Amino acid sequence: MKLCRVWPLIVAALILTTLIATAAAGENPASSQDWRVPTAMRKLKNGLTVIVSEDHSAPTFGLCITYGIGFRLEPEGRTGFAHLFEHMMFEGTPEAPKGVFDRVVEGGGGWNNGDTRFDFTEYIETALVSALDPVLWLEADRMKALDFSPQNLDNQRQVVEEEVRVNVLNQPYGSFYWLDLPQKAFNRFPNAHNSYGDFKDLDSATIQDVKDFFRLYYAPNNAVLAISGDLKPDEVFERVERFFGPIPARPVPPIPDVSEPPQGTERRFTEQDKLSRVPALAIGYRMPSRTSHDAVVAAVVGELLHNGEASRLYQALVKQKKVALRVSGGVNWPLGNAFEYNGPTLMTSMVVYPANVKESAVVSAYDAVMDSLAERASPTSELERIRAKMRSDWYSELEVPVSRASALAHATLFDGNPLRVNEIPNELTRVTSDDIKSFARKYLVAANRTIINRVPGSGERNAEQGCGGHAGAGRRGAR
Repeated sequence: MKLCRVWPLIVAALILTTLIATAAAGENPASSQDWRVPTAMRKLKNGLTVIVSEDHSAPTFGLCITYGIGFRLEPEGRTGFAHLFEHMMFEGTPEAPKGVFDRVVEGGGGWNNGDTRFDFTEYIETALVSALDPVLWLEADRMKALDFSPQNLDNQRQVVEEEVRVNVLNQPYGSFYWLDLPQKAFNRFPNAHNSYGDFKDLDSATIQDVKDFFRLYYAPNNAVLAISGDLKPDEVFERVERFFGPIPARPVPPIPDVSEPPQGTERRFTEQDKLSRVPALAIGYRMPSRTSHDAVVAAVVGELLHNGEASRLYQALVKQKKVALRVSGGVNWPLGNAFEYNGPTLMTSMVVYPANVKESAVVSAYDAVMDSLAERASPTSELERIRAKMRSDWYSELEVPVSRASALAHATLFDGNPLRVNEIPNELTRVTSDDIKSFARKYLVAANRTIINRVPGSGERNAEQGCGGHAGAGRRGAR
């Protein structure tokens, strides 16, 4: 989901080759893991948590500041505010007018971005280490105050509403597989509301509403700042204290109850789509708590089912039974990886199928794949391939400073511990074939799922039906 670069891909390929060779030799890959992300953590008096990961491979740094506000956490009557406010953060401040942030970062040889997810909003930058002080000043400056002008609010409100039109209302399928599906799969407002924003909520937003939102959620004690790069922790802590230390802590609203009652029965819906030429299914299963071992098993199962042309679903539905044209999906897909959520989430399958195939035939073929997971042991070679690839992908993410900073910030925001990023590879290795069978029997059952059948038709979708954000709902789109 982060930047694609040649070097991380080379590293990933080397790691993958090593892990496969180790597995083929009958060794436990976990026993050969001796590389761990170095971390140092400190909390300022105002509550800002700071993580530093020293990496001298290049004279650069990656920075991520993550705030504890996302789609799921925005209050009722303020749908879309988390995403709208992410845009507002780039509209300038009394000290650094609009455009200064980009010019300073890019002038230092770097780039910056921001995105909103279910449980956080993050802002990221990467540049040469010589640009660290200006970047820290800029981030601290917009944590203090923004340019809350009617012009800026109207401008960004229009930008967000145009995103709804472009990404939802005027696109085939309208991203229904992750915009509509959660609203139908979950019961409670945090998980089941229109987080892209109902137009009525966005249009009714006032400057005072925006100021209040900033005061409540953009406090230092509701944020984690992570920096990875060619820097010593002590010097980073000193600089962060200098720029962020004077910002006072503020009262932060308690996290809402995001728990869901058990589902109990399968939920099925049909939607019409005036822009699509062939039908598609969105199938979502409720997943276990992120902190459980079952959640790690879910991540592996998501890869087994959805990862490319070798995946179970692609082979069965597209290649063998020819009841589908394409299949994609995964856990927490496509709004991040299977480890960066902090509330109810889904394992989602998006299945596009031919017009001459019945929905029942697709679901029957799909269910046969789920049954095979529950009834038969996964071949050792298949399980080893998936685990090795997932470990390789995870290490590849951590090789890129800005991606490492992002992973550390999320882990700390959710668990208070950045070292979670070092635990994931070994947890993946411990997933067994028996774990997968048990998981399938418990979670991949009809009573735990929601299905939307999206069919070509003349039905109109209005703005009030749009939901969610776009993939990574961000100022510059998905990375």
